[in-house]
Amino acid sequence: MLGIETGPRGSRPADAAREALRAALGERRRAQAEEADRAAQGTPRPRRTAPTGAEGRRTPAGGTENRRALEVRRWLAGAFQMPPLDSPDEDDSGAGAMPDPTAQRRNTPANPTSDSPSARSGSDPAQPPADPAAGTAPGPATAAAPVAPATPQVPRSMAAPGRDGELRRTFPAFAPRPADDGRFAETWWGNAWVTALEEGALDPKRLARGRGYAQEGHVDAITVTPGLVLAYVRGSRPRPYRVQVRLRTLEDADWARLLDAVAERPGHIAALLDKEMPQSLADCGVPLLPGPGDLDPHCSCPDRGHPCKHAAALCYQTARLLDADPFVLLLLRGRGERALLDALSRRNAARAARAAQEKEPAPQAGVRATDAMAPDRRLPPLPAPLPVPAHPEQPPAYPAAPGGPDPFALDQLATDAAARAHALLGTGRDPVADLTLWQDAVRLAAARPGSGLTAGTRALYSSLSAAADRTPAELARAVAAWRQGGLEGLAVLEEPWDPPAGRFDRARPLLLAADLPAFRPWRNHLTHPRGHVQLRLGRDGLWYPYESEPGHDDWWPRGTPDLDPVGALTGLGTSPEE
Repeated sequence: MLGIETGPRGSRPADAAREALRAALGERRRAQAEEADRAAQGTPRPRRTAPTGAEGRRTPAGGTENRRALEVRRWLAGAFQMPPLDSPDEDDSGAGAMPDPTAQRRNTPANPTSDSPSARSGSDPAQPPADPAAGTAPGPATAAAPVAPATPQVPRSMAAPGRDGELRRTFPAFAPRPADDGRFAETWWGNAWVTALEEGALDPKRLARGRGYAQEGHVDAITVTPGLVLAYVRGSRPRPYRVQVRLRTLEDADWARLLDAVAERPGHIAALLDKEMPQSLADCGVPLLPGPGDLDPHCSCPDRGHPCKHAAALCYQTARLLDADPFVLLLLRGRGERALLDALSRRNAARAARAAQEKEPAPQAGVRATDAMAPDRRLPPLPAPLPVPAHPEQPPAYPAAPGGPDPFALDQLATDAAARAHALLGTGRDPVADLTLWQDAVRLAAARPGSGLTAGTRALYSSLSAAADRTPAELARAVAAWRQGGLEGLAVLEEPWDPPAGRFDRARPLLLAADLPAFRPWRNHLTHPRGHVQLRLGRDGLWYPYESEPGHDDWWPRGTPDLDPVGALTGLGTSPEE
């Protein structure tokens, strides 16, 4: 500070401050004593001239107080200067783009407080104060310099799996995918979401850039809650943008109609458990899928497009989430997976109870006690055995109770016991007696609806595959083969064999006669030249169809086995041109 005489070089700032205070008090006392002497002698007060500072300007008269006031004004002239804004992001600006006011507030340095040494002196505490005798003003080294804006902290992710629950699900970021000109989604409901986005957009160029962002993996982990999708999307700036897409949730009346439509057709429940969305379910009169204008995107970027490219990227990645799990769409509409399945179980139980009440009670068959105890009573012949039911019935739903058994495990045991009892009644032998551990594990997994994608079936697949020393992927493929043809279908999957001449040799001319290309034979396999369709002859004489991606040896059982090789290929996407 001006007017403060410093001590020896290297002295502490506190000592220099005390010396400055003593010098200021002494100067004030001398000035008061001189003023009192002039008043006693009647001498007029001499006019004081302002000293010239080192900068060539005259300091206003008024002593130490005026010099200090000038020094404070000089310090204040540079202390509240706003730092330069970041260079505009050319990639993040577009039609109607405006600067982000929050970025300026984030980069503004905090004002120095009056309690800090640098705020009181306007200089670096490491620099010694100016010499009052020299009459110099603080130079650039001692004047308060603008504080450099702090580097913005880039959010790592919105992913918080520990906070997930029934109404909050977090999905990890998708890996980048190669750019293509085809459809972004793979399912019809995922493409319906993309159609709602594209038909409600105002700028196709922003959609194209958002699609590129999604394909390049710029979208971080995605959090889904009722009516809201949240994620951070990385643009060209270091700090990613916070993006959210809103969707109206369904009313209670809409949910009641939707649950009634699902409960009326048991196939809908099985399709949902298999991560499929039936087309008839979306056409039941409830607006389950969004339409044009239903998606409401918001982004923290300065672009005011509808949507901006960051929101479009999040919408495209949400379509991939819907491809993998349609329950994400139901969560967006307001209900979680467990709540939906519980509501469907209650409705099914109520329907079964009403159906049982509507039936007329059957007459009770029996014999009176007096007739049964009569000494001369002759026993009638035994009645004929009841016919075997067409299929085992489903067990009732077991409620969960604190400290009680697992409802899923009870349901699994009851279902398996019913299936084995039905087989004993129909064939007289236990189907499990001759099975290996692996075959029995496949049978148990195939008895459950779904493909191991729900929480309960994932736990079942994991435990069964671990017990059989296999992987869950191998178990899923074996389950598909078991559902295609039972134990023989599993043998066709895992045991190639050399069939005798006859039916196998006649299959190729039959395929050629149906205008199909020449299939390549290998043992009991006939493979399409393109490598995407295959027929396998089982020991039971049936042809089992298989499919794979072209060029990949990843065959999965598809369709229904048939005695005719051409009939087995029905519906597998084969044509004469192929």
